[in-house]
Amino acid sequence: MAGRILLDTNANVRAFASHSATIKLIESAEDVFIPSIALGELYYGASHSTRPAENIARIETFARDRTILSCDAATARYFGQIKHQLRQKGRPIPENDLWIAAIAVQHAMPLVSNDAHFQDIEALTLVEIPS
Repeated sequence: MAGRILLDTNANVRAFASHSATIKLIESAEDVFIPSIALGELYYGASHSTRPAENIARIETFARDRTILSCDAATARYFGQIKHQLRQKGRPIPENDLWIAAIAVQHAMPLVSNDAHFQDIEALTLVEIPS
């Protein structure tokens, strides 16, 4: 995959687990970005794991070579639009995933994720990770 990609939390976790299809996808991208929300979810997972120091170090090493995208006023606008659209469809998704989707749409980047609920977001390009 050429171009830029944004990694959802589960894509990052698969990369940490050396999932071959995920690694291949990341290596084939020109630029790899991580939403700050996903980074927070990773730190949360590491903090309550059995090896927090080791897992936090892995996150920091992986994130060091990536650009972290944060939320701003434009992201909030996309968040509101996406949440409204999903509510009209009767298809709500978790709040953190709304923010991650908003960042992807804002920056016109495909989101790499295996969360099927992202398929309900019309403006989002979703890249699913092969098993």
